[in-house]
Amino acid sequence: MATVQKSEGEWRTVLSAEQFRVLRQKGTERAYVGKYDKFYEEGVYRCAGCDTPLYKSTTKFDSGCGWPAFFDAIPGAVKQIPETDGSRRTEIVCNACGGHLGHVFFDEGYKHPTNERHCVNSISLNFGSE
Repeated sequence: MATVQKSEGEWRTVLSAEQFRVLRQKGTERAYVGKYDKFYEEGVYRCAGCDTPLYKSTTKFDSGCGWPAFFDAIPGAVKQIPETDGSRRTEIVCNACGGHLGHVFFDEGYKHPTNERHCVNSISLNFGSE
């Protein structure tokens, strides 16, 4: 997987202000407002920063959390970074550009092959066909 590196100024020119806040400054969009929360078309979700394919629609599910939820990422596309503040959250970032996607939670009782919930900010994603 290719690595995408840009300066802060370059990111600001290609991302909206809200995308920059979430992807580059580790922000969070409000729950239940993202365009992909209740979106279930077939295709691939890509990083809004670098267009890397991250999630297939076949791994998306309705967790009721207010953000798009996936039980698995495309292999090698998403990096997990354990939080160091003592919380049980694990940050997830695009493995290509380091853009903040959201958090992954484990062992919440969902009946999926991985028992993971990748809780992703809609604004960190773009959607398209495979």
